[in-house]
Amino acid sequence: MQLMGRAALVTGGKRIGAAVADALAEGGADVALSFNRSRDEAERAAEAVRARGRQAFIAPADLGDPSACDQLVRDAAAALGRLDILVHMASVYAKTPFDELTVDDWDRAMAVDLRGAFLCARAAVPEMRAQGGGRIVVFSDWTARGGRPTYTGYLPYYVAKAGAGALAEVLALELAPDGILVNAIAPGPIRTPADLDDASADAVVQATPLGRWGGDEEIVKAVRALVESDFMTGETIRVDGGRHLR
Repeated sequence: MQLMGRAALVTGGKRIGAAVADALAEGGADVALSFNRSRDEAERAAEAVRARGRQAFIAPADLGDPSACDQLVRDAAAALGRLDILVHMASVYAKTPFDELTVDDWDRAMAVDLRGAFLCARAAVPEMRAQGGGRIVVFSDWTARGGRPTYTGYLPYYVAKAGAGALAEVLALELAPDGILVNAIAPGPIRTPADLDDASADAVVQATPLGRWGGDEEIVKAVRALVESDFMTGETIRVDGGRHLR
């Protein structure tokens, strides 16, 4: 798929999501972005899209609310005049010890990371069919892709991200006749968390065969590759510097 003249929705308009939006705009796509609380960051991402000469649209959306998923997709398609690409990056990532986990913790991760991905995709499909096809990219995690829960304290997140990979596979099968290609990205050490101490950050580097954190651009490259491919579907791509090998 060529990006020029297309329209994309990126859920999660901050940090790496903003970099993805900018890259899609650089390729010629108009971009809609959703945010939960980070309006200022979404606004900056939209400004970057407009600086590329493309249309931008932002909207607040709690993707744990099923109706919000449908509304977001409808509003994005209406604002941009079409919808060809969905990149679901919105996620709940919070460390909680097992004995402190609540039903709400579980439900929140499943609602945003997994159910939200499905509901946004379901709402986007009619828009993509109207254009003769489309691309959907969801986000898993390198640990979930490998079936190896490496870190404790992230039980709901891990299960939801494992489900995201399965979702990409089954959506790819269901939607292939419509020319809608669906894939997942499983990031590894991309951006050093702000609350990670130096010793822990160094340990990640040592455990990664390429010996470094990847940086936002590596996710951007993966998203563009999946969007631009016309024959890759049902795949989960690990972008982890070989972290899964150790």
